[in-house]
Amino acid sequence: MRSSHRENTLRLMRVLDSIQDFDRRTLLLLQQSESWLAQNRRGISRTADGYLYVVIGVAVVALTPDSDIFLRHILLAFGLERVSYWLLKNSLRRKRPYEALPGFRSQIRASDEFSFPSGHTSAAFLFVSLLVLHGGPLLIPLYVWAMAVGMSRVYLGVHFPTDTVMGATLGTGIALSTAYWLF
Repeated sequence: MRSSHRENTLRLMRVLDSIQDFDRRTLLLLQQSESWLAQNRRGISRTADGYLYVVIGVAVVALTPDSDIFLRHILLAFGLERVSYWLLKNSLRRKRPYEALPGFRSQIRASDEFSFPSGHTSAAFLFVSLLVLHGGPLLIPLYVWAMAVGMSRVYLGVHFPTDTVMGATLGTGIALSTAYWLF
C-alpha cells in the first residue's frame, strides 16, 4: 500500500512540474509579444478592477424589468466568488511569477500576495456569464473582453497562464451553479 501511495505522489509531482514548466515557458514567450493586447495590457486589466461591475450592475437593475432576480443572482454569485477566490488563493499560496522566476520582472505589483487563481479573470468571467444568463446569447461576444482581461494579467507578469484559466473556470462555474440554485 505504501508503494502505491508513493507512486501516486510521484505521478502527481510530475504532472505539477509539467504544468509549472508549461506556465513558465508560456509566460516568458508571451512577454515577448508586441500584439495590440500586449501593448494595452494595463488599460484592459484596469477595466476589471471592479468599478465597471458596479456601474453596469446598477444600470441593469435600474433599466430592466424583473431586475430583482438579476440583483439577487449577482450578489450571491459575487459573494461566493470572492470567498472562494480568497480561500483558494490563501490556501494554495502559489507564488507570483516575479517571486517564482529568478530575474523575472512584472509590469506592475499585484495588490495581494499570491497568484492562483486570478481574481481579475474570475470576476470578469463571472460578470460576463451573469450578463449572458440574464441578457441572452447576443451578449456572448463579451467573453472576448473577459479573455482579454485574463491575458492582460499574464502580459503584466502578475499571473501564470493557468492562474487565469482557473480564474475563468471559477467565475463561470459559480455563475452557472448559482443560476441553477436561483431558477
